[in-house]
Amino acid sequence: MRVAHWVDDAIRLLAPERCVWCGSADAAEGVCEGCKAELPWNRVACPSCAQPMPVIATCAKCLRRPPAFDSAWTAFIHIEPVRRGVHRLKYGAQFEQSRVLGTLMGRQAASRGAPLPDLLIPVPLPRRRMFQRGYNQAQELARAVSRACGTPIDAGAAVLVRSPGDQIGQTAAQRRRNLRGAFRIERNLQGRHVALIDDVMTTGATLDALARAARRSGAAKVEAWALARAP
Repeated sequence: MRVAHWVDDAIRLLAPERCVWCGSADAAEGVCEGCKAELPWNRVACPSCAQPMPVIATCAKCLRRPPAFDSAWTAFIHIEPVRRGVHRLKYGAQFEQSRVLGTLMGRQAASRGAPLPDLLIPVPLPRRRMFQRGYNQAQELARAVSRACGTPIDAGAAVLVRSPGDQIGQTAAQRRRNLRGAFRIERNLQGRHVALIDDVMTTGATLDALARAARRSGAAKVEAWALARAP
């Protein structure tokens, strides 16, 4: 997919930047101000799982069963047009979506006022899916987030040692069972503050399983970051 990235870069140099959603030519870095203002920002959410809430408070689900990560944060709610952008990145290799959305996410992360992590670790894909797709959408997003907020990324830190299979349509409990022991961290994270990066957080089971692996590797603080949270 390096050729596709090179083509995207060449187009940006030769043609005016246009908004990835409305097509307006008045679009610094791929998004116009009007579309940026109307994006479904996830500003009020549970700090433990990033579920949109009426007020900032820990939700009942997290009070009953706290996740393995210390906190969760997502830039957006997984509704249009962000949902469409994720789909285009995930299944259409439209890397301008990861560049624009990841940049917005990284800048939002940097402006929250919370300490930034030492390291970004993208969620790895199953080998079969990586072979079919040719790229990992979480890794593409993490690269853009890294550039925007200045936190380094380690794309090879996490590996999937056992594929959990298709998770679509499964309950949170089923996903947790399928993902138990599925990840391994290849680095010594002793005492480090890390953020795990995914495209969409649905039940949080994937990020929870990866957080447990990060804990086993010595991480002192683990945050779960995703571009968007399923409402």
